[in-house]
Amino acid sequence: MKKTVGSILCLLLILIIFSSGASAADPISQLQVVFADSKWDGKIIPYNQQCLRDGGKGSTPKLTVKNIPSGANALIFEYSDATYAPMNYGGHGKIGYNLAPRTAEATVPPVLGNTLTVPEGFFIVAPHSNPAWDKAGAYLPPCSGGRGNSYYVTVNAVALSQDKTKKPQVLGTAKLNLGNY
Repeated sequence: MKKTVGSILCLLLILIIFSSGASAADPISQLQVVFADSKWDGKIIPYNQQCLRDGGKGSTPKLTVKNIPSGANALIFEYSDATYAPMNYGGHGKIGYNLAPRTAEATVPPVLGNTLTVPEGFFIVAPHSNPAWDKAGAYLPPCSGGRGNSYYVTVNAVALSQDKTKKPQVLGTAKLNLGNY
C-alpha cells in the first residue's frame, strides 16, 4: 500500500511539472544584477532621476547583469512601481537590450526617460502605460510626486525567436529594487 501511494504521488509530481511547462532540463537561472552607477543605491531614487512632471530628467540606471545563460540573446527590463498597482509589473516601461551570443556578463547603459527613441542595441517591448500622466516614452522615470512609492526592475535573460509571433523563452531572471521616491 505504501509503495502504491508513493508511486501515485511521484506520478502526480511529474504531471504537475510537465503541465506547468517546466522541466528539469530547462531551469531558469538566477541572474545577478547590480548598479553600475554609484548614485543609485536601491534605497532612495537619486536626485533628478524623476519624471518631467516632477522636475526631473530621469533615465534608467546603468546596470551590470551577471550569470547570463549561454542561450540568451537579449535582456528584457521591466520597470515598475510596486506601490501603485496600475504601474506595477512593467507599467513604467519594458525595454529590451540585444546580446551577442554566449554573453555571460553585460553592463547596460542608461536609457533616457520620456522618449520613444532608444539607443542602438535597445528595443521597446512596451512603452510605459500612462502617457497621459507625463510625456509618452519607452521608460517613465519615478513619478509619484515624492510620496515614498517603491520602484523596482525585473530583468529577464531571454532567447528571442526569429519568428516575432513567438513569446521569448525566459532563461534567467532577477529583481532589483531601484529605491523609493
